[in-house]
Amino acid sequence: MRNITISSKKIVFLAGTLLILGQSAFAQHDPKPVFQGKIGKTVDETTEWYPEAKKAPKGAPNVIWLLLDDVGFGASSTFGGLISTPTFDTLAANGLRYTNFHTTGICAPSRAALLTGRNHHAVHMGLFTFTAIGTPGYDGRIPFETGTVAEILKENGYNTYAVGKWNLTPTAEETQAGPFNRWPTGRGFEHFYGFLEAETDEWHPQLWEENQKIERDTNPKHLNELLIDKTINYIANQKSSEPDKPFFIYLAPGATHDPHQAPKEWIDKYKGKFDGGWDKYRAEVFANQQKLGLIPKGTVLPPRDPRVKAWDSLSVDEKHIFSRFMEVYAGYLSYTDDQIARLIHYLKDIGQLDNTVIYVMIGDNGASKEGSDRGSSIGDKVLIDGKQDLSYLIKQYDKLGSEYAASNYPLGWSQAANTPFREWKQDANAEGGTHNPLILFYPNGIKDKGGIRFQYTHLIDLLPTTIDLTGAKLPDTINGYKQEPLQGTSFAYSIDNAKAASKHTLQYYEIAGSRSIYKDGWKAEAYHNLGGEFDKDEWELYHLDKDWTESKNLAAADPQKLDDLKKVFDSVAIKYNVYPLKELMGKTNKLIPSSAKKSATLYNGISQLVTAPVNLAFQSFTAVAYTTIPQNGAEGVLFAGGGRFGGISFFIQNNKLHFVQNDGVSDPIDVVSENPLKPGKAILKAEFIRKGVFGPTGTINLYVNDEKVATGELKLKRGILYFNLNDGFDVGKDSNTEVSPTYKVPFAFTGDLTKVVFETH
Repeated sequence: MRNITISSKKIVFLAGTLLILGQSAFAQHDPKPVFQGKIGKTVDETTEWYPEAKKAPKGAPNVIWLLLDDVGFGASSTFGGLISTPTFDTLAANGLRYTNFHTTGICAPSRAALLTGRNHHAVHMGLFTFTAIGTPGYDGRIPFETGTVAEILKENGYNTYAVGKWNLTPTAEETQAGPFNRWPTGRGFEHFYGFLEAETDEWHPQLWEENQKIERDTNPKHLNELLIDKTINYIANQKSSEPDKPFFIYLAPGATHDPHQAPKEWIDKYKGKFDGGWDKYRAEVFANQQKLGLIPKGTVLPPRDPRVKAWDSLSVDEKHIFSRFMEVYAGYLSYTDDQIARLIHYLKDIGQLDNTVIYVMIGDNGASKEGSDRGSSIGDKVLIDGKQDLSYLIKQYDKLGSEYAASNYPLGWSQAANTPFREWKQDANAEGGTHNPLILFYPNGIKDKGGIRFQYTHLIDLLPTTIDLTGAKLPDTINGYKQEPLQGTSFAYSIDNAKAASKHTLQYYEIAGSRSIYKDGWKAEAYHNLGGEFDKDEWELYHLDKDWTESKNLAAADPQKLDDLKKVFDSVAIKYNVYPLKELMGKTNKLIPSSAKKSATLYNGISQLVTAPVNLAFQSFTAVAYTTIPQNGAEGVLFAGGGRFGGISFFIQNNKLHFVQNDGVSDPIDVVSENPLKPGKAILKAEFIRKGVFGPTGTINLYVNDEKVATGELKLKRGILYFNLNDGFDVGKDSNTEVSPTYKVPFAFTGDLTKVVFETH
């Protein structure tokens, strides 16, 4: 054997190289550095040089941003609510409660503002990506000149992870064709595990890891458990590799956005707890908030909203089912708190808790009003007539919270969860839409444990506050993009000074035309009715420093103040791209290709597209599957959109061709061929012929090699060809939950399927 000799100097060189490669935190924009050593003809004659690795300041804390969804100010026990959240209680008792914290009023804009430290219209997220139009405030594409907290902390030597809800990728880019630069891993997060849309089924979540779809036939775990498992896994791997390197985690559960789903044992903990109704709940919570000192002295509880019925006026059946809705929601929130406890205990066990800054935002907006006045048990909230039939809801009683229901509570409980404020999620004009609880927990950095802070704060303030607490530096450029200034104000000044004056003194709000402006303790606001003229919206005026709950409209008493504030709103609206004012829906989103496409070809194996290949809603269409049927027959799904709460499926079962439409309420309609399929090549076609313009009727015809083999009529409670995006669109199988109760997912096609071609007419 040939002997190989390596000099001691070379051993040191190799070891040093490996060590540096292992420790370096490479910048996202990493141009070739100018070599600062000296090159000789041999290594022995050379002076080596290595660029300095980016490192966080010594002792820099880990950071966790925990953002819950659709909770409401008065839900958690931490802020006076009647729903037990002992984990949040403990974090608050050992940290600070900020009771004057604000969000934008709805999910995607709140997340865009939070992650960038800039106002939501300024980062082009005035509404959602699926409602985008071609203006700077609403195109749904966060500019790279407005770096995220992950991009900034990554430049400062942090590892960065996103877990849970994202909701910020342009809809047209939520496919495996990308581009992926506006996915989490394209915006500074080194790892992502979660879902891209505004909501997902908690029992059967549509999950992605990095930019790959996670395929699972069954899911025995609730989404909360999956998310905490992954978060702990990230920390374990990171701290085992580099224990002194800090991490940043953006943890955004689906909870408590609908569907309200949780383990039954958690729901049953609240059996009978809300039988007193929402009026009693509001009174008790308001008294708790006063006792705990969470609201200023003299604060008034506004009367029940006129859109909400008095609890005592409800029928026995209404009280019965409405109480269960709230039990489900409460169990959902308590279970979420319990899962977060696993993360807190883990950090303590590995010795990281004391040096971890944890922000807990109990809601990205106010409690949801999307359950309507009666609540809902299925995924699209309401039926065509605007409400769900009471007798139908009562039949769903035992299913609520399970995988067989996708519920949301009635409007009365939403108002109760928002105690003490008026209005709801989506209402950017009122505090009930934008005023949320915040906990700041940092054992190594907070002396006044259990303190309460009343300084005015907003989502955009978390990034500059985090920079102050970590000692990080704002880079001038990220990925080669020169950065625009942050628009938030650090509230680190308030940590040691409860009486410090608020430094965030001006803030606008706008969602779907409803708008407001806060300045120096005063607020002017206008609610916008859908379809109304913006110029005719009625403005109100409140002195929030003296009237937290907006109980006294001073517009008539002080018209000059109102006029001054309206001018301020106009100036900031121009500055931050708020104009043109835009309602929630209306103009077609030309940035979603399927909205304009008339035809599309999908190949076998595609999984859970978040939009249909073409716009199938209320249109006539054909779908043609090119297959080969084996000698012993075939079965399985050719294509499916949606699942058990609404969807369509074209499949073969018992060697017969089926088309099923399921609206989640009625018995599914199953159109089936009479004769079995023959072996060999087969072109299988489903033809839908719509009747009327928007009517819920139409004819479905099935063909085998151009021979009509079945025909049927579709007439359903929730409209033609609705499908739930929680399940997505598949070819060659049915993912997550089944459209047809006659098969179990994935029911993959066992023959040869080349493609399915869709055309609309």
